[in-house]
Amino acid sequence: MEVKLFDAELKVMDVLWEKGDTPAREIAHKLTEELGWNVNTTYTLIKRCINKGAIRRSEPGFVCHALIPKAAVQEAETEELINKVYDGSADKLFAALLGSNKISAEQIRKLKQIVDELE
Repeated sequence: MEVKLFDAELKVMDVLWEKGDTPAREIAHKLTEELGWNVNTTYTLIKRCINKGAIRRSEPGFVCHALIPKAAVQEAETEELINKVYDGSADKLFAALLGSNKISAEQIRKLKQIVDELE
């Protein structure tokens, strides 16, 4: 993924990934309710996402459409985390997750299942 989205921009994208195509005013309303953002803040972030090629605007109604799938952003952010914090080693990240004591038995079971499926 070539587009780098910052945390606030990801909040806008989360609304689109959850709801699908959404008018900007509804995105602004939702983020005002959830995060206390000013409407102008949300519109500024939407415009930044449009300029970055993450959102397409259509009329009438300033309807926003996500151009980047959530999975692509998750993959890019995970890769960046692994490279930045774990010296490019996915196994170090995996070990950190398992050793954090913040992971439930159910989550461990799911991780084992994923590993088994990869083998």
